[in-house]
Amino acid sequence: MNDSIENQTTYKKLRLLVIVLSVVLPLVVAFMFQFKFTNFEWPFDVHLLPLTNAILNASCTVLLIAALFAAKSKNIQLHKKMIYTSMVLSLLFLVVYIMYHLTAQHTTFGGTGTIKVVYLSILLTHIVLAAVQAPFVLFAFLYGYTNQIEKHKKIVKFSYPIWLYVSITGVICYLMISPYYA
Repeated sequence: MNDSIENQTTYKKLRLLVIVLSVVLPLVVAFMFQFKFTNFEWPFDVHLLPLTNAILNASCTVLLIAALFAAKSKNIQLHKKMIYTSMVLSLLFLVVYIMYHLTAQHTTFGGTGTIKVVYLSILLTHIVLAAVQAPFVLFAFLYGYTNQIEKHKKIVKFSYPIWLYVSITGVICYLMISPYYA
């Protein structure tokens, strides 16, 4: 009985953390765009940070696909490892993203015509879905972590494709804008 009560207490604490993070993360990112540390200089080319994020996104994409195959193959331990690693990569992505956008000047896409429309369409869907995905991914992770498998499966049907799309389009956006970095 105590183990069940302890599990419920842990779940409630983790659930509260997920809710707080779901509210705070988008606010921090939105707030971040209001400030720039223009006098800060990295000891390396600052455009290595978006490249780092593209690599993190690409790695996350591969891991998410592998995690899906592991889950479909009933290799739950491998699935967990892949998802845990994806979560760590996503956290690293967020840290690097914030570091870059707090210190670097805005880069404008230099293409014109159809390619600009394509880029802006991909970028817009990427940004909107990245903001929307966080709570769903966090709850999917929470349900998996706390062994609430039915809830996990239900939310993953929605959250997984969004997370995968955001990871893939992050790489595409980087590849499209990288020639225009100053």
